[in-house]
Amino acid sequence: MFFKDIIGQDEFKRRLFQSVKEGFIPHAQLFSGREGFGALPLALAYSRYLHCTNRQADDACGVCPSCLKFSKLSHPDLHFVFPIINKKGSKEAFCDDFLSEWRTFLMEMPYGNLSGWLSRIAAENAQGLIYARESDSIVRKLNLRAYESDYKIMIIWLPEKMHEAAANKLLKLLEEPPEKTIFLLVSEDPERIIATIRSRTQMLVVPPIDDESMGKALQEKYTVSDEDIPLISRLAKGSYSEAERIIHTTDENEAYLDLFISIMRNSWTRSVQNMKQKAEQFAAMGRDRQKAFFAYSQRMIRENFIYHLQTPEINYMNRKEADFSVKFHLYVKETNVVDFMEELALAEQHIEANVNPRMIFFDLSLKIAVLLKK
Repeated sequence: MFFKDIIGQDEFKRRLFQSVKEGFIPHAQLFSGREGFGALPLALAYSRYLHCTNRQADDACGVCPSCLKFSKLSHPDLHFVFPIINKKGSKEAFCDDFLSEWRTFLMEMPYGNLSGWLSRIAAENAQGLIYARESDSIVRKLNLRAYESDYKIMIIWLPEKMHEAAANKLLKLLEEPPEKTIFLLVSEDPERIIATIRSRTQMLVVPPIDDESMGKALQEKYTVSDEDIPLISRLAKGSYSEAERIIHTTDENEAYLDLFISIMRNSWTRSVQNMKQKAEQFAAMGRDRQKAFFAYSQRMIRENFIYHLQTPEINYMNRKEADFSVKFHLYVKETNVVDFMEELALAEQHIEANVNPRMIFFDLSLKIAVLLKK
């Protein structure tokens, strides 16, 4: 990862360049930014820049021995700590056990998130953690002398996932760091990091990616129309990973929109036969998609209520959703919007509780028939 590969964040990059130029490189820095803003790519590019033996004004050279090792994320003075799971049959897993998968993940998905990483290592329903035992590995690595670089760099991704015992041992290292050691903590939720660690780091807040940079990056990688780019950028709210998710789920959302339109029309016409048919279709979708549909429906109710305000900057609908809402928004009013949201949320909870989905959908259709007339 080079600085040139990072989407936007020009001001943040400038601050990093300036710190290196002035020789002010804090030994513990906390890159704080929401998922998809680019905190981890920035930490990777910064590490490469610090290790580069032929730095340019605005990036690493890319050809020195250090940069060549960074291309494979195999520099001997670069270390990683990240959430993991215990492998089957083992209760003593360490981050190094997953290092090959981690390097591949970073090279393929530098803007990836925790769920993507856990899926990569087949975590299933397990929650990723940085276990207490990892602290011994951290201490051992950082007490060694640097092999090739002036600095040993330890990147800790999602330190909020760190076991308290590991966090306490890390605190001791931050108070008395080994010589020429740099900690780069990359967090999406710094408030969940113990306060004593936060107080010993220099926090750098990574802002959302600006819309222009986001749009350019999306058009370079995906076939996206000029009309859809502003909408995707607004929906993503500065998160590149969220923008990618929106692009990948476009077809899914169109199916949800079709079902949403059907349930509203059937409820308006009070067509019991069509309600039953759609309930059968809904029951065949699978629980995850059923929950996703009700979450989508809540968003559509919210968007149609906002439609009344005639403030497009806070309305987040694509063209098909907006076309349907031209007339439908008239039926979402102060008198029924709260009831709509409560009934949809309740239906989502019932799906989670394994209630019969046919009954849930049919009952909801009947309730919507009343709400639309309210």
